Amino acid sequence: MVLSWLASGLPLSLPRLCLWSAALVLALGILQLTRLLARRQKLLRALDSFPGPPTHWLLGHANEIKDGGGLDKIMTWANTYPSAHPLWFGKFIGFLNIYDPDYAKAVYSRGDPKAWDVYSFFLPWIGNGLLVLDGPKWFQHRKLLTPAFHNEVLKPYVGLFAESTHAMLDKWKEKVSVNKSVEIFSDVGFMALDTLMKCIFGKTSKGQTQSDMDYYLAIADLTLLMQERIFTFQYHNDFLYWLTPHGRNFMRACKIAHDHTDKVIRERKAALNEEKLDKTPKKRHLDFLDILLGVKDENKTNLSDMDLRAEVDTFMFEGHDTTTSSLSWFLYCMALYPEHQDRCRKEIQEILQGRDAVQWEDLAKMTYLTLCIKESFRLYPAVPQVYRQLSKPVTFADGRSLPEGGLVSLHIYALHRNPAVWPDPEVFDPQRFTPENSSGRHPFAFMPFSAGPRNCIGQHFAMMEMKVVTALCLLNFEFSPDLTQPPIKQLQLILRSKNGIHLNLKRLT
Repeated sequence: MVLSWLASGLPLSLPRLCLWSAALVLALGILQLTRLLARRQKLLRALDSFPGPPTHWLLGHANEIKDGGGLDKIMTWANTYPSAHPLWFGKFIGFLNIYDPDYAKAVYSRGDPKAWDVYSFFLPWIGNGLLVLDGPKWFQHRKLLTPAFHNEVLKPYVGLFAESTHAMLDKWKEKVSVNKSVEIFSDVGFMALDTLMKCIFGKTSKGQTQSDMDYYLAIADLTLLMQERIFTFQYHNDFLYWLTPHGRNFMRACKIAHDHTDKVIRERKAALNEEKLDKTPKKRHLDFLDILLGVKDENKTNLSDMDLRAEVDTFMFEGHDTTTSSLSWFLYCMALYPEHQDRCRKEIQEILQGRDAVQWEDLAKMTYLTLCIKESFRLYPAVPQVYRQLSKPVTFADGRSLPEGGLVSLHIYALHRNPAVWPDPEVFDPQRFTPENSSGRHPFAFMPFSAGPRNCIGQHFAMMEMKVVTALCLLNFEFSPDLTQPPIKQLQLILRSKNGIHLNLKRLT
């Protein structure tokens, strides 16, 4: 209408322009509200056959989950509503929250894409990497990235894991000389970032710069800001979010992360070109970036710079907080159960035979440590909840179904505590994972790395790091709980503790 006035050559007064602008904004707002209401009705119809807990008229279940005790609330709901129940983030995003192995199999044995309502928030940081891709491009990237996790590539990482771990242990030795209680989560997080810098970018501790330190801080900020956005209803709207201080901080941290990754990619490409001209390639282990720069698709085309950055940022996101959570909760379990801690330590001492260095060949021999790691994954899964959007209808074993486009939330935390699968689910019992005790278990009852075609591509990398780091920690320290500061579990993108994880540490070496 405004354009027609301009085209006619008639004068358009400022008040009239403001009036038409307001009318246009109102019309767009009504259109958007109509679309959201139609979407809500569609989701309500899809979830109609699944009873669930009452919802807040505007916020759904978001506040109950965001507040402390959210995991306890989820477990109460899981015990009340068998197999699944609706879960609403605000008024317009509704998931079927599942925690039954048969339900998990029905969805996660397929290749349905990630739920865009949640994972679209990741795009400004990690771009279109493997985490959020779908269809042929996802399949292509999965195939291209698989060689990066081959055993021959992973072997040299053992030494890098150990190097970063020893730096953390030295820090702890200084701390316990003043106070035996140490908050380990933040130190483990810094160690995990340091390891990833080495494995992704080929950095060394001595070669790290102020730019690298800024990158560390930006990554830590991004994960927390993204977690807060998902569980804060009013931040779901892009326009409103970018106007808030949180939104501006998120974009600032994104720029720091992107500038750093782009700079490293440019420098690595220049170095590789120089090596080709000199015909004297440097002898060093391959890092993740080397692999990405070398892969070619079926048309013999390399990944674009945008794709390179997306995959590097995705690996950094997926490999940092998850590792931090897994390692910290494992050490907490060891502190709570000293009999298992002692048995793991004795196994490691027998394997190393006085050596203070862990080698690749040692990892397969750490059988009891592996059982304890798996049991800690069961009780404290690093990623407690993952989301999918159905690309086609699904019918569950009990006859209930969801249509194409339905949203599914797999609550791994509740799945791992399902008493129908796990007797005495709150008891720490590593023997659950011995071959004889695992043989009859449902294949989708234990999913710390998800399952099916879209399982975690880096799970072998993660298990390697877990074994190296935990073995060295147990060799150097005895852990016991700080009873004055028990952890308060908090449901976020990863399983955190609201007040950190405080343990008493006693030096053994």
